[in-house]
Amino acid sequence: MSRLFAKITLTALCVLTLLRASAADKVTFEADAPMIVAVDEVFRVEFTVNESPDDGSFVAPSFEGFDLLAGPVLSTRRSFESINGSMTSSLKISYTYTLVCHEVGTRTIGEAAIDVKKRTYRTRPLPIEVVAERNDAQSGGGGGGGATAQRPSSPERGRVAKDDLLLQASVSRASVFKGEPLRVSFKLCQRVNVVGFEDVKLPSFDGFWAQELSTDNVRPVRETIGGKIYETVVIKEYLLYPQQAGELVIDPAQLTAVAQVVVPGRNPDPFFGGPEVYNVRMPLQTRRITVTVKDLPAGAPESFSGAVGSFTMETTLPSDRLAANSSATYVVKISGMGNLTFVQAPKLNLPGSFEQYNVKTIESINSSASGTSGYRQFEYPFIARAEGKYELPPVEFTYFSPAQKSYVTLSSKALSLEVEADGSASGAAGPLVVGGRGLSKEEVKLLGQDIRFIKMGMPRLQMRTAPFFGSGLYWGLFGGVLLLFAGVYGGLRKRIRESQNLALVRGKRANKVAVQRFRVAKRYMTEQNQRAFYEEMLRAMWGYMGDKFNIPVANLTKESVREELHKRGVAAEESQRFTTIISQCDEAQYSPVASVRMSDVYAEALDFVSRIEAAIRRLKDS
Repeated sequence: MSRLFAKITLTALCVLTLLRASAADKVTFEADAPMIVAVDEVFRVEFTVNESPDDGSFVAPSFEGFDLLAGPVLSTRRSFESINGSMTSSLKISYTYTLVCHEVGTRTIGEAAIDVKKRTYRTRPLPIEVVAERNDAQSGGGGGGGATAQRPSSPERGRVAKDDLLLQASVSRASVFKGEPLRVSFKLCQRVNVVGFEDVKLPSFDGFWAQELSTDNVRPVRETIGGKIYETVVIKEYLLYPQQAGELVIDPAQLTAVAQVVVPGRNPDPFFGGPEVYNVRMPLQTRRITVTVKDLPAGAPESFSGAVGSFTMETTLPSDRLAANSSATYVVKISGMGNLTFVQAPKLNLPGSFEQYNVKTIESINSSASGTSGYRQFEYPFIARAEGKYELPPVEFTYFSPAQKSYVTLSSKALSLEVEADGSASGAAGPLVVGGRGLSKEEVKLLGQDIRFIKMGMPRLQMRTAPFFGSGLYWGLFGGVLLLFAGVYGGLRKRIRESQNLALVRGKRANKVAVQRFRVAKRYMTEQNQRAFYEEMLRAMWGYMGDKFNIPVANLTKESVREELHKRGVAAEESQRFTTIISQCDEAQYSPVASVRMSDVYAEALDFVSRIEAAIRRLKDS
């Protein structure tokens, strides 16, 4: 019996070991080749395996329809990586063939096969389209001129054909609603090797709120443009949210591409001679794009605050029974796709005896080529001060749906809330009834009573000490208490008025918030983190102007800022300084070589905010 148990255990261990080994050593065998090639263009086909194959087991396809110029060229690459003391290695073995095709049409490279540990692996067939390039085709869509010269097989020394490089701009939609996102892509189309860029100037996207998308994982693809084959790659991509209706223009993007040209050398000596490499600078520019932005329909519900897209709403309601003076939280979660960044907290109406605190916002927002998705969660903490039965009305959230071309209102459930006595001495006595109306303990506090039997006969009273009541000290303290009460009461009334005036609160805290953001930007400047620095400077400048002049985020543009500054008598030079600072931050944020120093931008922004504060103080004093 023990021998049988030992055999079963040994067999199980062997099976687990084999399963683990097979899971860890996953073999891949892939083929790679361009999807589009030109007639008589030389190209390569590469077959790659990530494990050592069995000797002589590689079987290449027949390459029917192609001329085999060279191959197979065998290459082996092995890399090692150490993470937390754990060493891992990877192997890549490639078989490369050089081919050419002389006829137009669609050809297919068949399956290749290889054996790894006596198991056969095969690649998928690769279709390749062979096209004929036209000599008289105009290059379309982008900047770069649209030259008619054919791509030279031996380019003239130090020159690049006018249509060898194109810079194109495209938008996902030419007509959108206000607040509806569209995607703009800037694509470089090249027939020569590009080694760098200079003098990059991106549009300022006036009238839009721009969100840059990551292009780190974008791979080049081959495209036929105007009858010629280009290798194209997206170099910049943005999501744009139009902030105003009408015809909005996306200005051209400009850059200078540094192309590398290889030409035969002047020295024919086979040892000392060789090809020469030249860097040719070629200015490129996209076309100007006009986008039609339609205004949202009239008659928006009161609960609409600018949300555009497709959303759902979830609410987490507090318990329907609470003790007086206890806290609870009402949670509203808005999820979906659209301009989530601009979604504001829905209005929650609570009874007057409830003490409501600042709304806490939690968000998870992801931007991709398809749009912005995720959620924003709003938490409304409150304290129920007085017992009783209350009806909390539903929370409503309205968004505009571009698909339905109408407003959609989402509503939560109404809540019946019963607030019970909190069990304290004053609460146990219950509410006091005066004139048929129940008074809560917020209004009346019962301090207690003493009732004694009336003393009979003539009283014999005598003064022991001078009474405190009516003395000078008494009246002095009484007057001081009155003054203190009046001061506290006036201060509380003022704070209540100011807290109800959201515009005044935003204006007062604008400078403080801007200073905090400037400190963060200064830290990034010290760390030489250029991109983070300019992002924080943009937040500081836009946030300051929005808070100071109570400009909603949806209407926060350079034009609206200039208009508000003009209303307050600020000189036009200061308005131009704001526009210059914003433009410098936008340009420097994406430029490989910043045209301005971070310290100059930082000092200019601080001086601008100081001047605006001084101008507003002078206006108030006058």
